[in-house]
Amino acid sequence: MKILVVGLGSMGRRRIRLLNQISPKFEIIGIDSNPDRQKQAEDELGIFTQSDLEKTLADMKPECAVISTSPLSHASIVEICLKNGCHVFTELNLVSDKYDENMLLAKEQKKTLFLSSTFLYRDEIKYVADKVANTEGLLNYNYHVGQYLPDWHPWESIQNYFVGDKRTNGCRELFAIELPWIIKAFGEIKSYKVLSDRNTQLPIEYNDNYILLVEHTTGNKGVLCVDVVSRKAVRNLEVYGENLYMTWDGTPLGLKEYDFETKADKNINLYDSVDKQEGYASFVIENAYKNELETFINVVNGKGRAEYTFEEDKKVLAMIDEIEAGNNK
Repeated sequence: MKILVVGLGSMGRRRIRLLNQISPKFEIIGIDSNPDRQKQAEDELGIFTQSDLEKTLADMKPECAVISTSPLSHASIVEICLKNGCHVFTELNLVSDKYDENMLLAKEQKKTLFLSSTFLYRDEIKYVADKVANTEGLLNYNYHVGQYLPDWHPWESIQNYFVGDKRTNGCRELFAIELPWIIKAFGEIKSYKVLSDRNTQLPIEYNDNYILLVEHTTGNKGVLCVDVVSRKAVRNLEVYGENLYMTWDGTPLGLKEYDFETKADKNINLYDSVDKQEGYASFVIENAYKNELETFINVVNGKGRAEYTFEEDKKVLAMIDEIEAGNNK
């Protein structure tokens, strides 16, 4: 299978590494307009790179395209790749530009249009969702996700990549990562109340922290705190009810369930091995990124299904628009 990876920044190179793990038989071509990124990908990963997307599509005729560029560029690249007969995997879009048009185009072209939602492919999230679904009675949760924005990409300025843009800001990305799995696990969101403002002097034009009080249609309730303020990178989840108490610190070894009989926390270990890259927070592991790529390849080959769709994401992005506007539901 010939696969085009568009965008050779940190995420694009991650996707290439994982695709090579899935199958060394994949023929991978990298696309980036930046010569330095092309050279880095060639040196690190041993792939062939080009700068001209449409010429490469015409000349190389790849079956699949993985789009790992900045979010605001996705819509037009998705369209170009679909028109050139590619099945398309795209990273989080954060905006719904051309969603309807590209969903229709994929249907007309009979091609897969696959959206990343990495946490839905993470084993801890699947475990939490299963426990919630199979626990009698209503549940509450407290969930805090935060990391100081300059620490996201310490090698470059906030202004030089997508989190500096109000339309694709850091808090928006965190909401787009977390809301899909929260909805799958606890139920559709019936109502929420928003509290947000600026707690930092960062050079950004958007609120840097949000607190949401959430009620789900299932009757479950939660407090969701999202920010780009916390100097320690955190992902702390607490789920509790009459018949369940569990916590997760975002790391592979940090999932715990309270045993009512022994009155002690029990560690839940879900991994035979953990793939971890240096330079990332402790809760960033490669396993789920690989899982969703494997699912994409399977869907292209007529097996399995995606955990998340463009249709679902369109609704989530509309909800994030309302949250950012401070509109309670």
